[in-house]
Amino acid sequence: MTGPIPPLGLEVWQAAWLALSVLGAAWVRGYSGFGFSALVITSAALVMDPVPLVATLVMCEIVLSVGQARGVWRQVDWRRTWTLLAGAAVVMPFSFAIVARMGEDVARMAISGLVLVLCLAMARGWQFRGEVGWPGNVLTGMASGVANGAAVGGLPVAAFLAGQPVAAGVFRATLIGYLTLVCVIALPSLWATGLLGWSSLVLLAAFVPLMAAGLWLGGRRFHAANPSDFKRFTLMLLGGLALAGLARSLW
Repeated sequence: MTGPIPPLGLEVWQAAWLALSVLGAAWVRGYSGFGFSALVITSAALVMDPVPLVATLVMCEIVLSVGQARGVWRQVDWRRTWTLLAGAAVVMPFSFAIVARMGEDVARMAISGLVLVLCLAMARGWQFRGEVGWPGNVLTGMASGVANGAAVGGLPVAAFLAGQPVAAGVFRATLIGYLTLVCVIALPSLWATGLLGWSSLVLLAAFVPLMAAGLWLGGRRFHAANPSDFKRFTLMLLGGLALAGLARSLW
């Protein structure tokens, strides 16, 4: 096949790059509990318009979380999760509406810049004096809702949890639980803004085998991992891709 590949009209090399990005990002997600959508969208933005991927990646997060659910749900901090969701639900319709109207170059720059800022925030490693109460959770959820317009809503929550005394297992489980639910409540807004369509479902079907393989490999790695190592690895990879995306937008 030498012509464009549906549904996004990608060339063969672009489709191969996207497939490798999904496989690698699923491995990281299984390993760290976060970073899948951010890795896919920042790497894909180097070779294509990232906006058509937003709805598919939101659905991918649901599929991935279902795949990780066994043995995780009992560790989720549900009180924190519900307050995060309350904040996200308020702003997500507006963030998706803005992204739907962005051009390719603007979207690439905005997504790459947002990911880079969030990575730097996480890398600073600041710590709160204790666990943050519900007002901080709601505000973080709102920041996550804004970021979810670019399918990277997990990063603000990951940065927020990393700054508090949260055990690695609870950190990972709460992120998985939050991402599952925030992506479910995002679907009506994605449909209303035109970001979710049949092409999104076709892409999802194509991504599922790649995600399953990557998630399995990454999950095996998690059990032998040092929590600081998986965080550092993910942030370095995301930061590098975000810088490359900004360079691609500017030059």
